[in-house]
Amino acid sequence: MQPKLELLSKELTDRILDEAFQLMMNPGIKVQSAAARKLLAGAGAQADETTEVVKIPEKVVREAVRTVPKTFYLFDRQGNCKVTYGGNNVHFDPGSSGVHVLDPETLEHKTAHTPDLIRLVKVAEMIPQYDAQSTAVVCDEVPKSIGDLYRLYIVLMHSVKPIVTGAFGIKTLEAMIDMVALFAGSRAALAEKPQAVFDICPSPPLIWSKFGAENLIALARSGVPAEIVSMPLAGAAAPVTLVGSVTQHAAECLSGITIHQLAKPGSPIVWGGAPAIFDMRKGTTPMGAVETAMIDASYAQVGKSLELPTHCYLGGSDSKIVDAQAGLESGVGAIIGALAGVNMISGAGMLDFLACQSAEKLVVDAEAVAMAKRLLAGLEVRTETLATAFFEGINFKGDFLKQKVTRELFQTEQHLPSTIIDRDSIRGWQQSGSLDTFERAKIRTAQLLKEYQRPQIALDKEKELTSIVQHLAREAGLEKLPNLD
Repeated sequence: MQPKLELLSKELTDRILDEAFQLMMNPGIKVQSAAARKLLAGAGAQADETTEVVKIPEKVVREAVRTVPKTFYLFDRQGNCKVTYGGNNVHFDPGSSGVHVLDPETLEHKTAHTPDLIRLVKVAEMIPQYDAQSTAVVCDEVPKSIGDLYRLYIVLMHSVKPIVTGAFGIKTLEAMIDMVALFAGSRAALAEKPQAVFDICPSPPLIWSKFGAENLIALARSGVPAEIVSMPLAGAAAPVTLVGSVTQHAAECLSGITIHQLAKPGSPIVWGGAPAIFDMRKGTTPMGAVETAMIDASYAQVGKSLELPTHCYLGGSDSKIVDAQAGLESGVGAIIGALAGVNMISGAGMLDFLACQSAEKLVVDAEAVAMAKRLLAGLEVRTETLATAFFEGINFKGDFLKQKVTRELFQTEQHLPSTIIDRDSIRGWQQSGSLDTFERAKIRTAQLLKEYQRPQIALDKEKELTSIVQHLAREAGLEKLPNLD
């Protein structure tokens, strides 16, 4: 039996959905795309072209939700199914869109560049706990207009895992779909066996920007999975109550799903988000707060009540270095997300309110992910009797180590962590250098980078991929792509 966390009663879940439907009628949703407003009006919504506010009836929304696939899959470069969106399947990927990286020697937050992203991708590729890659940081030396497709380019050149990514513009979105389709064989083949999911963000409160709405439409018509990342900020850009923020999240996701499904019914889409509370003392958005995790678990429960695939942003920390706070916040977040049965949990490796990424934190967080997955596996009866047979011949002595069954089962009963986790005696720890977790993480990161081997890419595909990026880079004023060596 998989353990689970539910914070909402059925009555409260229904009430959240009821008020979300009310919000979509009053005040309505501001939809800044004429194409999206036209789709909604054609389905029976009331669109005001002057204010761009659309009032979307519950009937229209429910029909759209009905056509969303309950389950879909992400595949790796070899065509193997690696991620299942739907039900209570739980997967993890690193956090995305950071602008800084933590220098492991100086502990400075440095502006991210190409070598930093390559380093993060290599480490994530080597860690089995991460089921997918992310476009983890934006490279500062590349023009902002192509920052989205360039970071995808780096991932495609160094990883075979499925990818959680996102576009910053419609032009680059189309190019990014073509880049992933190169490895699937065609756009049609990519829709059949998706290798990436694309994040799309509404603007709180209750706004779909022109780009956001048209991103939904483009992804739907391509058949490439979309992942709504609604970001209510409790107390600032959303109601101060947690349940109020969950309700706003539901209205933003439901309206986005409606636009998406009207563009092409049956296209895969995910009920996701990256909400936070607003710290009234510091004016910050703490992603490591337990209340932020509670909003995530609650909105995931609402999405599951509609049988929708789910996503959340947990496992990050607001700490500035990889310290006890980082471990506390990231571990608690990973466990809460896993117990809530969220299909894809993003955020590992991230610090400073999701602004900074750390390869060393990725290796530490992988241990929290492994523990969360072990918890989800639950207790299993692996022997004919629960305990009585173990006591045959024991004669009140603690001799269970001598039993064959102990040697056979201890590796399946226990998660055996990497060297990141210290379970040695005090003497053994001292003899090993008395290293703390961060120092062990630095050693482990170096080992992973040394063992990493870049995946083989057919020369024609690599040339075509690079050509797509070079063409758009030149248009953006970048004559030569950064060196990837």
